[in-house]
Order: sequence, then C-alpha cells, then structure tokens
Amino acid sequence: MSDYIRTTRECAFGGLAPSLFAAIRGHVEKHELGNLEASALMCCETTSTKQKKGLFGSKTEVSMAGILLTPQWLIWATGKQNEAPGVLSARLREIQVQDYEKSDQYKLIQDSGLDISGLRTGTVDLGSAFIGLGPEPAAQKFRSMLKEAQAKA
Repeated sequence: MSDYIRTTRECAFGGLAPSLFAAIRGHVEKHELGNLEASALMCCETTSTKQKKGLFGSKTEVSMAGILLTPQWLIWATGKQNEAPGVLSARLREIQVQDYEKSDQYKLIQDSGLDISGLRTGTVDLGSAFIGLGPEPAAQKFRSMLKEAQAKA
C-alpha cells in the first residue's frame, strides 16, 4: 500500500496552485519552450498527502504536482507545500512513459502514477522520474491523453 493518498484534478494552466504555475512558467521562459499555454492539451494538479505511520509518526506531509501537456512537451512541477517546487520538462518524442502500476517497482511499493524515463530539458544524460496520480477520472484522462500525444509526437 502506498504511503500517500493522492487526488488529481483537471484545471486550466492558470488554475494551478500559484507556486506551481509560477514555477512552470519560469521554466518555460528559461528554456525558451514557447507559448505552451496556447497549445495545452491538458493541465492537472495532484495533491499527495503522506500518511502518518505509527502512534508517534511524523507530521502529515503534503506535496503538490502540476502537470502541463502539449502536443510536443510534458512539463511538471513538484514540491512540498510551502516550499519552492522543482520543475522538469521533456519532449514527448524523447521519453518513454509507463504506468507505474505495470512496473517492477509496483511489486515493492504499491502506488499510482507514471514512470517517465528519457532525456529531459537541459540535460545530456538519460534520467527517470515518477509522477504520482490519484484514482480520479482526471488522472485517467491525463494518462490517456499523454499516451495519445506521445504516439503522435
């Protein structure tokens, strides 16, 4: 069972939490990715709440992730609540996407989301990342749209 309870909602890019919105916008400008807002296929936000463990477990920890999908790009920002988020991006044609639930890791740590592997913006080395998603219809729609956009890229 996952240590996190995740909820995912679909939103307009401007409807992301302000810190996620600003972080993604700054990343897009820094890397000169263009006007991605105009070409956005979907945007969603996931809230991940880490469950307390045991009687004297640590405080509840909340993380946020904002994800923007365009016909050519996947951009995502993640961070703990009240902290500056980090942002990654990748061209769809330069990454592989796998449902985490179908990965070997799922047998060890059950969770829900996507494994992203490949070349990310601003790097020369291959890397991998996990994007947590909840069970909501918005998350399922995002999975589907990402796979469809990647097939066309």
